[in-house]
Amino acid sequence: MSVPIRVGIVGLSAAGWASSALAPSILSVPKYKLTALSTSNASSASATAQAYTAQVGNPVNAHHGPTTSIAADPDVDLIVVSVRAKGHLSAVLPAIEAGKDIFVEWPVGANLEETKEIARRAREKGVRAAVGLQGRHSAVIRKAKELIESGKIGKVLSTTSINLVPEEFGIWGPVVNERSKFAAEVNSGSTLLDIPVGHHLDILTFVIGSYFSSISTTSAILFPKATVIDAAGAPIAGEDQLTVTAPDHYAYTGVLKSGAVASVVWRAGLKSTPGRRQFLWEIDGEEGSIKLESDEPLAAFINFKEPTLWLNGEKVEVDGAENPTIGNLRAEWEEFAKGEQGNYATLEDAVRNRTVLDAIRRSGEEGKRIVLE
Repeated sequence: MSVPIRVGIVGLSAAGWASSALAPSILSVPKYKLTALSTSNASSASATAQAYTAQVGNPVNAHHGPTTSIAADPDVDLIVVSVRAKGHLSAVLPAIEAGKDIFVEWPVGANLEETKEIARRAREKGVRAAVGLQGRHSAVIRKAKELIESGKIGKVLSTTSINLVPEEFGIWGPVVNERSKFAAEVNSGSTLLDIPVGHHLDILTFVIGSYFSSISTTSAILFPKATVIDAAGAPIAGEDQLTVTAPDHYAYTGVLKSGAVASVVWRAGLKSTPGRRQFLWEIDGEEGSIKLESDEPLAAFINFKEPTLWLNGEKVEVDGAENPTIGNLRAEWEEFAKGEQGNYATLEDAVRNRTVLDAIRRSGEEGKRIVLE
């Protein structure tokens, strides 16, 4: 039997994405073993480590503060970073310098420059790295890619997508959860553009198999003020007029290097009223079309939601589409465990995606078409 990959998770506490998705998906793959975690303070690290030690049946080392501590842990082979985007760079670099393989949640830094820096340092140190772009491992997305590559719709000529992040989600709209208000700041690295638009961009280019050569964008802040609410949904006194600096609407068009034309619209902050489209994505080829759609709330987050797939008007049944939040991540861990033969999103993919997102941003701000190399 092969030796398990020993994992340390930065940002693993009692609640949050690391505890609800990353840790459960890792623990579901026998090729991995949770051996360490790191949080911002000693008490939370100790309590969480004790809980996981009891759960997994082996010691889980507790670290806190700067990631130099967990990076130096001899019981760790792979460090998983799941903190806010602005903390990615400082969390990842000690792991790279220690020669540890890394997994970094999307968007890999607060901006394009940080993404490039992380990729450069990892390349220089020769560490292997994966990125949390698990939408590539969706059963429906894999099937759509397979249909295109098999020639079922002929050469792809165009693609159109419309997406919604509804008001009730509590981010990027007129009502914002207290825990998410940082995402309303344009330089947070956690904006509508950074997170959901970025995830969708990766899936779009993965399925079609081509990156953008030019981008034209219209962006807008339709909700310049937001009411901050607590966990119970009640407005927080003194925070009912949060100033929003990050756009909540994007409409971008572009030409892919393959020659196909793409048109993508993202809206945030609108209520999920009856009939309002949550997610629709059409891919038109010379010989037919593919459609992915869903009106389930947050359906635009394909990285953890599975839409319905249609080929030339007929529904395509897809196996393995249950529990995509854990399933997609599990598939990524399985691929990473294969080593260099694995198929997963890399830091190079992150840089390419970030380059396109930066072009989307600049085009919206400057009102001009951006040509990419």
